[in-house]
Amino acid sequence: MTRPWPLLAVAALVAAACAACSGPPADSGHAVVAVARSSPSQTPGEPGYLALGDSIAFGWRPLPSVADYRNQADFTAYPEDLAETLKLNVVNAACPGETTASMINPGAPSNGCETNARGGPGYRTFAPLHVGYRGSQLSFAVWYLQRHPDTELVTVGIGANDLFRCQALTPGHCAGAELVQTLAEVTQNLDTILSDLRLQAGYQNTLVVVLYYANNYADPASVAPIQALDGALTGPARRYGALLADGFDAFRLASIQTDGNTCAAGLRVKLADGGCDLHPSAYGQQVLATAVREAIGS
Repeated sequence: MTRPWPLLAVAALVAAACAACSGPPADSGHAVVAVARSSPSQTPGEPGYLALGDSIAFGWRPLPSVADYRNQADFTAYPEDLAETLKLNVVNAACPGETTASMINPGAPSNGCETNARGGPGYRTFAPLHVGYRGSQLSFAVWYLQRHPDTELVTVGIGANDLFRCQALTPGHCAGAELVQTLAEVTQNLDTILSDLRLQAGYQNTLVVVLYYANNYADPASVAPIQALDGALTGPARRYGALLADGFDAFRLASIQTDGNTCAAGLRVKLADGGCDLHPSAYGQQVLATAVREAIGS
């Protein structure tokens, strides 16, 4: 795996730079019940959509492509694209830098949501999410679905930050046994996440796990870890009856004309130096939304 590689770790750098910004303190410890600070507008009888995940689902973008990190309305992603197309009300609970562990327990290692990779303040300490809640993202999801049993769609896009932490913090930069252990933890944590959605929340409608894309499909070092991550996500999805939205193949097909270079294909956010950030552009988010639509047959 090559460096730099952190698709979502950029959020952690922003969080570190803004540690002095005012905002609610990061939660610590596992919250059994999440409490919404602002009530979603959806009522139990309305068809709706709950989006869960990291900065890709949140719609995070680097400066200067976004004007104000304190205005969550500036961030849109595939959940908003899907909601518009499917005519569903979206509640987007995603958090930039979320890991599979911190999604379950906000006191667990995060990569920029609750804390950054080194344990410093995370995104939630200085900027709002699309939906305000205390405790873990998973606890909020369970709380929400129990109160909105007619929700028609739930998407989960999580796991990349586990790899980024592994790359940043392990001696071998997440090679060999380090990667194997990290992927095993991803699988175990996603099992917990999907189990809680299905069993604790009682959610039995459409559940989709969104797979990750590679930056450059012509580069085996870019492709291999993402394929391994997507493989780790696939088992839990199948065990809990979740559909797979193939973001990996979607970006590969969309970048064929540029020999697999997703930056040149316009799938990632352009930077002033001519390169690309690792997050999806508006076009890239549309491609991911289409992958979800294909997964659910819509």
